[in-house]
Amino acid sequence: MSHIKDQLEEIGEAAGNKFKKLLKWLSVIALIAGLGFLWVCSWTYSDGTRAGQLIKVTKKGVVLKTYEGQLNLGGLSGDSGADGLQGNIWDFSVIKDDVYEDLQNYEGRKVKLSYKERYKTMPWLGKTNYIVTGVELVNE
Repeated sequence: MSHIKDQLEEIGEAAGNKFKKLLKWLSVIALIAGLGFLWVCSWTYSDGTRAGQLIKVTKKGVVLKTYEGQLNLGGLSGDSGADGLQGNIWDFSVIKDDVYEDLQNYEGRKVKLSYKERYKTMPWLGKTNYIVTGVELVNE
């Protein structure tokens, strides 16, 4: 009887060791995947400027508060999912407080915005992939 008990204990230890190895490998893979995702989120896909009338800038969110805004680029655009034409509106996010404050001062006026476009943005950085880095008032 003790021989069977010893064999069961050995089987249990072997299964426990395999489970621990599997758990370690899954942890390493999850860590590498997480770091890779953060790295990709820091890539700048493109950068440039856009000019138009600043429609709104707001701080929004329930838990993760982000700065979001809209710029009217002028003209009209046709959206395949909507009926007819609509204004050419560009949605963007802002990370820096000083840029957000400048945008608040220029609301309703014509501005030129410098931005960086990322492949993906972390939820606490904004709702869009366009991150505005600077604002300049355009002489009307």
